[in-house]
Amino acid sequence: MKNKSGISAGMLKWLAVLLMVVDHMGAGLMEAYAMNAWGGSPLGSIFLGRWDELLGVDRILRAVGRPAFPIFCFLLVEGFVHTRDVRKYAFRLGIFALISEIPFDLALRITPFYWEHQNVFFTLLIGLLAIWFMKRFDNRLWARAAGLFAGAGLAELFGTDYGAFGVALIVMLYLLRDKRLLQCVLGAICCAWETTAPLAFLMIWFYNGKRGRQPKWFFYWFYPVHLLLYALIGSYILPAVFL
Repeated sequence: MKNKSGISAGMLKWLAVLLMVVDHMGAGLMEAYAMNAWGGSPLGSIFLGRWDELLGVDRILRAVGRPAFPIFCFLLVEGFVHTRDVRKYAFRLGIFALISEIPFDLALRITPFYWEHQNVFFTLLIGLLAIWFMKRFDNRLWARAAGLFAGAGLAELFGTDYGAFGVALIVMLYLLRDKRLLQCVLGAICCAWETTAPLAFLMIWFYNGKRGRQPKWFFYWFYPVHLLLYALIGSYILPAVFL
């Protein structure tokens, strides 16, 4: 579905990145560091009298950032449909899943190795493999079911970000890729458990089918770099400023 007006894939990706930055500010700086790492420290005592304010700010940041993941799932499906080489696409996701894991753990778990929860690149990779499997077998019913359940099970087994839900959302968006209205309606319903996440599909509705300007490697590198930056700010910069 291509229109002259509307939002290109590049614009959607920039929007998703901006929302993700806000979301991780809440999940990282507010939750991981302010509420956990600083909780019993001298720095934590500075904020103790404003705990309710911290919680309020965190809720706002997380609410603003919730639409990011559905947009990334939609763009993954678009990338899969239009890529010339799925193997290279999967390889890139896999490489950056590995590169991002330590920054992800540092930013959100305050440790370099946290085995119970893996970053979102793993979820996107498993979702990509699931829909690739379906396509290779002509999207037959058994292939759809096998791709969905195997992908969802693998995501839960490895504890990837958004888990089985993330893979199921990718599969649904892929199966409805030619039915934009139904894709947006069902996508919004599926994401309704996260209050603001359905807003992603308002933006997706205006997608014009065009690629737009996209720096090829920037978006891959941005994910681990911004997480590492949050970890450094939470561990070293803020304590130095307030203590």
